[in-house]
Amino acid sequence: MSGLKTITIEPITRLEGHGKISIFLNEEGNVENAYLQVPELRGFERFCEGRKAEDLPQITPRICGVCPVAHHFASTKALDAAFNAEPPPAAKKLRELMYSGYYVYDHTLHFYFLGAPDFVVGPDSPPAERNILGVIKKVGLDIAKEVIKHRAYGQKITAMIGGKATHPVCGLPGGVSKPLTEQERQEIEKMAESSVEFAKFTLKVFEDVVLKNKKYVDLILSDAYTLPTYYMGLVDKNNKVNFYDGDVRVVGPDGKEFVKFAPSDYLDVVEEHVEEWTYVKLPYLKKVGWKGLLSGPTSGIYRVGPLARLNASEGMATRLAQEEYDRMYETLGGKPVHSTLAFHWARLVELLYSAERTLELSRDEEIVSREIRNKPGNPGEGVGIVEAARGTLIHHYWLDEEGIARKVNLIVATTNNAPAICMSIRDAAKGLIHGGGVSEGLLNMVEMAFRAYDPCFACATHFAVGQMPLEVRIYDQDKKLLRTLKR
Repeated sequence: MSGLKTITIEPITRLEGHGKISIFLNEEGNVENAYLQVPELRGFERFCEGRKAEDLPQITPRICGVCPVAHHFASTKALDAAFNAEPPPAAKKLRELMYSGYYVYDHTLHFYFLGAPDFVVGPDSPPAERNILGVIKKVGLDIAKEVIKHRAYGQKITAMIGGKATHPVCGLPGGVSKPLTEQERQEIEKMAESSVEFAKFTLKVFEDVVLKNKKYVDLILSDAYTLPTYYMGLVDKNNKVNFYDGDVRVVGPDGKEFVKFAPSDYLDVVEEHVEEWTYVKLPYLKKVGWKGLLSGPTSGIYRVGPLARLNASEGMATRLAQEEYDRMYETLGGKPVHSTLAFHWARLVELLYSAERTLELSRDEEIVSREIRNKPGNPGEGVGIVEAARGTLIHHYWLDEEGIARKVNLIVATTNNAPAICMSIRDAAKGLIHGGGVSEGLLNMVEMAFRAYDPCFACATHFAVGQMPLEVRIYDQDKKLLRTLKR
């Protein structure tokens, strides 16, 4: 094994989209560097040019079948701003109610289907068992039924308010297309009550399987999965986590507020860097600057998503989620937490928050109001920001006097996280691979570094290849192929 030179994992697994990891080894078999490449071409910004403004909330959800609700409402909020049409309170609450339901099904999907196999089944278990079927075998069929049921609840809430479970159609500039009936409200309330209990149960599963296993806790806190960066997320007026609305708050690696800005001011804060080896742009904080793939306070790289939102906030806006928030930070050594694998725990804190928020909104008297839309004004420029399950999502539209989109800028969550994902993969590879000894289990543990982010490369880029093979090629120093591993 002394001649190891390059290891290629293509494509990487258990994510939305397609990616490739290239790991470069020196003559001693240790990792010199590692890169994440996304071999897909993104084109939706150009697709949207020349389209009618009112079509954009229907076009942009097609970017991704996993987070269409996020794109739908980021787009709708951009049109609210572009047409100077502030939605009435009931419309805002209906949007947030639907958005909370989306979080219930999305976070449930990632934990049980994509993230849990690495912990419930085990990172070194055979690949054929490291999947949702392996999880069901471990936790039992009754629990699997609860997972399916509550994921369906979130989708049903989306369908009831949005018109469709996957590609909603309810958002309009200045409001939503239809009110909620009392019968629908009661049904959502019952689903929300059940979802709160399910979220509490899921946190108990995480505690029993992960937190009570010293090996897993040590893995979470290990240097291989630790990355100090800036963190970004939407917050309400009290600096509590909010998925649908608010200002964007950024904190430094020390946890102190670096900047807080309105969505319309994002271009003053964020810049995008381009590298020739990937189709994904690499955002950074303009005031700090691009210093390459480096961590720490002198590098402008930041992270978004569940852990970033919790780090960037001062707490959760619901009681049970706040209790879990406090417990997470107490267990992991205080704020901020820089452990990439802690994204999984933060995601479950958010699952509980979204279920609680769904229940709160379903019991709000105003949620059945028929005052659900204000008249749009003249078209112009608008920015809409929401927190997709994967992180901060930005839609920016420039409309002409006829309401036609002349320019569109989209910065999706996985794009925001792209530099950090690259560094996380590199650091995991360096921390885990030594002396040329490489196993399938080790390669999966390198993949765990990106999987914690729940990346959505179909959002960040666009090109369908229609298959998900994995092939690892091992070369010697003269670039002679020594061995090929396939799965």
